[in-house]
This record gives sequence, structure tokens and C-alpha cells, in this order.
Amino acid sequence: QFFVFCHGLLQLSQLLVSGYLKSSISTIERRYGLSSQTSGLLASFNEVGNTLLIVFISYFGSRVHRPRFIGCGAILVSLAGFLMSLPHFITGPYEYDQSVASMFSNTTDLCQPGVPGSRGNLSDAGCTPHAARENHEVLLVMFIAQALLGIGGVPIQPFGISYIDDFASERNSPLYLGILFSVTVIGPGVAFMLGSAMLRFYVDIDKVTGDDVQLTNKDPRWVGAWWLGFLVAASLVAISAVPYFFFPREMPKEVGERDFPLVLLRNLRHPVYLLVVLAQVNLSAMVAGLATFMGKFLERQFSLTASLANMIIGAVNIPGAMVGIVVGGAILKRFQMSLRQCSAMCVLGMFLCLLLAFPLLFLGCPTQKVAGVTYSESSEFGHHSLECNLQCNCPEKAYNPICGSNAIEYISPCSAGCRVVNINADNNSVLNYTNCSCISENGLAGFAKPGTCGTGCSHLFLPFVVLSCLAGILASTSHTPSFMLILRSIQPEDKSFAVGIQFMLLRVLAWMPGPVLYGSAIDTTCILWEKKCDRKAACRYYDNNLFRQRYLGLQFFFEVGAF
Repeated sequence: QFFVFCHGLLQLSQLLVSGYLKSSISTIERRYGLSSQTSGLLASFNEVGNTLLIVFISYFGSRVHRPRFIGCGAILVSLAGFLMSLPHFITGPYEYDQSVASMFSNTTDLCQPGVPGSRGNLSDAGCTPHAARENHEVLLVMFIAQALLGIGGVPIQPFGISYIDDFASERNSPLYLGILFSVTVIGPGVAFMLGSAMLRFYVDIDKVTGDDVQLTNKDPRWVGAWWLGFLVAASLVAISAVPYFFFPREMPKEVGERDFPLVLLRNLRHPVYLLVVLAQVNLSAMVAGLATFMGKFLERQFSLTASLANMIIGAVNIPGAMVGIVVGGAILKRFQMSLRQCSAMCVLGMFLCLLLAFPLLFLGCPTQKVAGVTYSESSEFGHHSLECNLQCNCPEKAYNPICGSNAIEYISPCSAGCRVVNINADNNSVLNYTNCSCISENGLAGFAKPGTCGTGCSHLFLPFVVLSCLAGILASTSHTPSFMLILRSIQPEDKSFAVGIQFMLLRVLAWMPGPVLYGSAIDTTCILWEKKCDRKAACRYYDNNLFRQRYLGLQFFFEVGAF
């Protein structure tokens, strides 16, 4: 029982490390200027190390000191967690465009007619070879950490489960494994809650004092302390690794050798097994994309902070999926279902899920009006320089969104032609911008508030969350019956091997390509890219309608596939 407790703790902290990345992905994108395709690849990269080794490990499982192997794997996972936070410590402080000269920069992004041509240096400073190299280092470190995370995670689940199954009584084994399984479902939920808590702090909380931070966490340039959660999670893993070095080896019962290729063919030719695994591949691909980019989607579509988006996912969507899994299992047990009834239940669950998921495609709003990006008063579309700010010599890349009194958003105070900034003396934050030549009201120069205008979509937020939660509950009711279909339709002696093959297929066909596919689809809907040294970095503005249609459309496509 102590082993079960330790293993539950270890699996929870391992999932914290891998799940926390998903909760802070939109923040890391913003901090290091990554496209969603890159961040999707990063998120699924731990599966690479994992897949390469899982077959060997399952095969050698009975010949090694399993607890010690688990302990070593956990130490690798912990190391990976610490490595993930390393980029924060090797790069300088986060820089963003500001209207107020401060200790970071003496340039401002206000309209200054008298200063011709010298304004281009605002963000070119970050284009030295050193800065470019720094960015490559960051990516390299993160990809290595993700690979290590995958490799370290390999022995943890299979060895732990087989160890428990070997030494627990026949009666208690299902209970213990049930406990572990519920922990693996809770894990990501806890990870998103951890993300929600950490992203409330400013990223450079250790490098600058509170007074120097001029951003609030509602500002589109805000970057939360993404690295803090990795330190917390990695420390937890390190602590839970310790007991494993003191568990006994206990030689398990030897299993008769089996013929590797023969079993593989026998299973792959089995129609029920193949079809159920394909359905699970579709569902897993959907979940992989959902888990990785749902937070980002909520942030953009409903103008939420990263912290709140994580809170919703961790407190509503993931518990919903758990309820579905439990309900599915309970129905199975209560009605002692046959295989045919199991498959009928899966089909019904998916059909109802489709009915609820379809309206989600229409619950959303277009991108807010952004001058020169999604909105233009003259017929010439796509010209960044509006007539009204020609004499301002705006730096091209400035990004410090403000919301005009005419409800139109401008990329920076300069692009709105604002000449005066008013500062709140107490906490050094910007109150508003005045004397803006592009924002005209009744022929007078208007004013603007700092921060984005928002999508004005808050009224649709509640129906969206409720529907997506219900759809998730319905989809996950098919989880347990589909496992039963697999376990009961193949020969008993092939069981563990069939499940191993099933997990490998899920990894290769769903968990690895899923986030990359979703990330690429999201990238196609970007309408304004941040430029770093003449290369595309993170996306500033998406076409929200396209974003929603492609993101949720892809999700719907996989749900239909599973059905």
C-alpha cells in the first residue's frame, strides 16, 4: 500500500511537469516568439523519447530491479523539469515596447513628429547575432528537456503497474490500479490549476522590483512566471523519487517466452481490435490538440487572461472528462454489458457528443477592429501607415495595443498619433493617452486607454464552456467500454502485449502529430506576425472566426472519425 501511495504521488508529479507545459504554452510563445507549429512540436516532443523506448522496456520488464529503474526514470523527469525552466535564467529580462521611458529603454512609442528616421532602432537592438543565438539556445534546451522527460517517463507507468499487479492480492489489484488511473486523470487538472496560479506573477519577478513592472496581467504584452511552475513540479518529482531506491526487488513470477512478430500479426488482423484502436486514435488526436491549445483559444476568443483560461480548463473541462469516465465505468458494471452493448454505448456517446459539439463552431465573435490590420477607414486595406500618423515616424515593429475612445484598437500609441501619455503617479501605470490625431471624435482629437479593446464576446463565454464541458463528458463515457472491447476480444495471453501495441499506436498516430497538426492549423489563421530579426516570431492577431472554425473544425473532424 505504501508503494501504491508513492506511485500515485510520483505519477501525479510527473504529469505536473508534462501538463504544466501545456498550461503555459501561450505564455512561452509570447516570451520567446514561437509560432504555434513550433510550440505544438515542443509539446508533443516528449512522446518521441517515450515511444522509442517503450517497446524495449515492456519486453525487459521482468528481468530488472523495477523500483530502482522507476527511481532513475523519476530523477531524469525531475532533471527535465529543472531544464525546462533554465531558459529563463540564461536569457535577459523580457523586453516590450513602452510609452514611458524607464530603466529598460529610453525610447518611447509615442508620436514624436520632430524625430525623423531615428526610430527604427526600437526593436532592432535585439537583432545582434548574440540575440539570435540566444533564441536557438532556448529552443534547444527546451527540446532536450522534453526528450528527457519522455525517456524518464518510460519505466514509470509500465513497471509500476506490473509491480503492483505481481504482488497485490487478486482482489485488491483492480482497486490499486483504479486509484493510479484516477490520479493520471486528475494530474493534468492540477497542472492547469498550477499554471493558473503561477501566471499571475510577472515573468521577471526575480530580476526586477515590483515598481518597475508597468504591465498588469490583463495587458496583451503580459508574460507570467511560466518557469516557476516547472521548479515546483520538478522538486515534487525529485522528492517522490527517493523512496523507490529502498523498495525490494522481489523476483516476479516468470512468464513463458512468446513469439514477438506472430502475436503482433494476430492482433493487427483482429477487426474489432483494429477498429476500436482507430477510434481511440481519433479521440486521442482530438484531446491532444485540445489540451495543448484550448487555453490559447479561450484567451483569444473571449479575451481572457492566461491565468483565467487555465482555471476554467483545470476546474471545469478536465473534471468533466473524469465524470464521463467514471459514469461510463459505472454503467458497464451496473448493467453487466455484453460486447455488442459496449460498442452501442460507445457509438451513442459519440453521437450525442457530436450533436453538442456542432453548435460550438458558431459560438464566437470576429476579431476586434484593429486599425491597419482588420479595419481601415479608407478603401486601401493592409496599409499600416494611416495618413493621420505619417508625420509620427512610427517604429515599424512597436506593439503596445491601446483602445481608442472610438472603440477601435491601435497597435501602438504612435500608430494612433497619440502625443501625450498620462501617468498614475501612485503606481507608475499608464492612465490614458490623449491628443491622438487618428482617433477623431466630432472633429476633435480623441483619447485612448492602454490595453486591447477585447472581442466583446463575454456573453457567449458561459454557453461555450457549458456545451464544451457536456460534449467532453459524453465523449469520455466511451473510454471504459472501448477498453473492455479490446481486452475481451483478444486472446487472454496476448492481453498485455495488445495494450502495449495499442498505446504505441496512440502515441505515434495521435499524441505526436496531434499538437503539431493543430498548431499548424492555428498558424494559418494569423493576420499579423511579430517580426524578430526578419523572421516570423509569435502571432499578434488572429482572424478569430477562422481560428475558431479551423480549431474546432479539426476537433469535430476527429470526433466524426471516432464515431
